[in-house]
Amino acid sequence: MNTTQQLSGSAQQGSEHFNQGAPYRGPDPRRKSPFYAGLLSLLPGLGQVYVGYYKKGFGNIIVAATILSMLTGSESYQPYITGDIFFLIFFLLYNVIDAVRRAALYNLTLEGIEQIDLPDDLSISVLGGSYLGGAALLVFGIIALSYTAFGLSLDWLNEWWPLLPIGFGGYLVYKAWLDAQVKPTTEQ
Repeated sequence: MNTTQQLSGSAQQGSEHFNQGAPYRGPDPRRKSPFYAGLLSLLPGLGQVYVGYYKKGFGNIIVAATILSMLTGSESYQPYITGDIFFLIFFLLYNVIDAVRRAALYNLTLEGIEQIDLPDDLSISVLGGSYLGGAALLVFGIIALSYTAFGLSLDWLNEWWPLLPIGFGGYLVYKAWLDAQVKPTTEQ
């Protein structure tokens, strides 16, 4: 037996020793870092978007932007500033904890240890239609264009902005009422 046969024989014996059990697989590339999710959530909603919960993340971004715009808005809003600051601090902490928790549960689900509802669509490239979202963007675009291109005053928005949450609330109540009307059929 020559030395090359001895070396290849010992290499085969060694590889059999190291290849026992399941083959080595690297870490799942879909895993999300809870640390990065928490760090990104210092900008509310960004950690949820990182994990794949786009609707939740963008909703959180809208809430934070609304509160910040109210804080920096008119002087007539001064009595509510303290409450908004406390809400914003709580909301920021909630976002960090929620993003870290979602990333950890997401990873446990990938490993098969925990079962949670993963985001339905992990890519944002597919844009679904929405009558409400499309109508809101159209109205916003028309208002912005009327101000920038035609110089129309936006003072009326300061008085009429409460119609937006009233209309959205009415829409949600109507949708809930429609959902309650449609009852699932039971098999007999």
